Amino acid sequence: MLPPIDLERYPLHAPETAAYEALIDRCKAELARDGMFNLEGFMRPDAIAEAVAQAAPRLTPKEAFVHARRHNIYFKQMPELPADHPALQEVETRNLTLCADQCEGSPVDTIYSWQPFADFLARTMDLDALFQMDDPLARFNVMGYPEGWGLNWHFDRSHFTTTLLLQAPLEGGEFVYRSDLRSDDDPNFDGVAALLRGDDPEVKTLTPAAGTLNVFKGKNTAHRVAPVVGDVPRIIAVLGYYDRPGVAFSKEELLGFYGRAS
Repeated sequence: MLPPIDLERYPLHAPETAAYEALIDRCKAELARDGMFNLEGFMRPDAIAEAVAQAAPRLTPKEAFVHARRHNIYFKQMPELPADHPALQEVETRNLTLCADQCEGSPVDTIYSWQPFADFLARTMDLDALFQMDDPLARFNVMGYPEGWGLNWHFDRSHFTTTLLLQAPLEGGEFVYRSDLRSDDDPNFDGVAALLRGDDPEVKTLTPAAGTLNVFKGKNTAHRVAPVVGDVPRIIAVLGYYDRPGVAFSKEELLGFYGRAS
């Protein structure tokens, strides 16, 4: 079964075609230039509506996990830094999270599980392969941001981050990011401190439309979601792929991000 992707615009089902190769070239060029690529209208409107209809009523504190905590940009302790280092400034995050096991059979699940999608992502990143997570909770998540809620500054665990915006808010909820703030060889703690002070001229803002696929270098790109304004929540799916099989979160990570380990 084909997934609910606009395959006329984005022919992921036809990797042997010139159109597919042109799409790969476009995505690679944007990754090299901007540290990300965006494919507007990637998810079909009917599938967007279905995904929102399934998720929105459940994105409440009764059914979704309320991820509300203060944290540093690393979401962990950094023993190599003194406790008062400005790169460890604490920020506050609040969102609602539905785990993959709560969204089985959804349009997001269908896209995530479709192997040609993972193959496409691997090609854009010049990787031999990408693998779905071996984690029934963290494989993909659907996150909601009601009015006043947002995801604060952080780096992701994976080299690349893949998201599908399902619903844009009336105002706020912008994706704010700073590409290549650090590297595997240089943690750039002084640059991180400058970012947290609001003193980084390279920070950019993105306001995508619902249905947009966004892929960016999450491990080295600091990013946040600005607080939402208005009574239409921001709803987004985050899809977890890795360059090796068998990746799963630790019990501590599962409890921290989802409030449960199974």
